[in-house]
Amino acid sequence: MDEIILVSGDGDFDILVKALRQKGKTVHVYSVEKLTAQSLIHAANGYTPITADWLLN
Repeated sequence: MDEIILVSGDGDFDILVKALRQKGKTVHVYSVEKLTAQSLIHAANGYTPITADWLLN
């Protein structure tokens, strides 16, 4: 496994993301932007905000 997809905005995951990246893994975060810790966004290789058009109606 070389790439991890994290669907969460919880800043507690930034420690995990940093550890995974130190082991050479790529981490991409998907979350609602207003509910996402900046530390998590900065720790990840990539970030994609979940917007209203992604949600089911």
